[in-house]
Amino acid sequence: MIYKLLITLLFLSSRVDAQTSREPLFTSFDGTKIHYDILGEGKPVVLLHGFISTSESWKRAPVRQALVDAGFKVVMLDLRGNGLSDKPHTAEAYRDNAELKDVMALMNHLGLKNYDVVGYSRGAILTAKLLTMDKQVHRAVMGGISVDFSDPNWYRRKNFHEALTKPGSHPELQGAIDYAKKSGADTVVLARLQEFQPVTTRAELGKIKVPLLVVNGDKDKDNGDPQTLVDAVPGSHLVIVPGDHGGAMRTPEFATAVVAFLKEK
Repeated sequence: MIYKLLITLLFLSSRVDAQTSREPLFTSFDGTKIHYDILGEGKPVVLLHGFISTSESWKRAPVRQALVDAGFKVVMLDLRGNGLSDKPHTAEAYRDNAELKDVMALMNHLGLKNYDVVGYSRGAILTAKLLTMDKQVHRAVMGGISVDFSDPNWYRRKNFHEALTKPGSHPELQGAIDYAKKSGADTVVLARLQEFQPVTTRAELGKIKVPLLVVNGDKDKDNGDPQTLVDAVPGSHLVIVPGDHGGAMRTPEFATAVVAFLKEK
């Protein structure tokens, strides 16, 4: 009887622990709850995931463990509207660089200064804007992106927004929309994320002084020519790794390039 009681208590405790670990852990500047995870000890580095994605994408990529093994404290968050974070639907919740304010507020909450940032795809777009907002960023990596996002009328942003708000308007994007729905993503939120996606102008990019690495897959043409981004940011450089847009960040070569760059003095 006592044995059965202990087993029951352990089971209930494990369920509580699991549920607790999945709860949002940080209340941001406007009350939005942001879920995050921390792994490792050492110099802090924030990983920013892409569109129709969550921080889980980093857990399936070698770069996360490679950074931990190299002596970094890795901070991963579900950007507002994604994953286990709150998913407000109002325009006010996404305008004025709210996602970047979340990142800055989280790092301040954790007491982590002089941190690095790794952003992939849409996460790279956020990284660019963060470089213009937070002087605490020490080094940055932008993966799977070109300079095209600096145009507020970038067709990729506009087309995705239209595809999400006007069903059938862009048949070429229907596969991505179907995937988003199948994966449980909130399509109202996804439309907001495109509507209010941060824009970092070429003039702003030209003033970035933070060391920047651009990484792109050799078969990735989704977001344009990455060399154009390198040309726009003085002192930045490009590394090409194997893979298409979805696969490049999950390669050992991506992990090696990121770790080597962030370990530079």
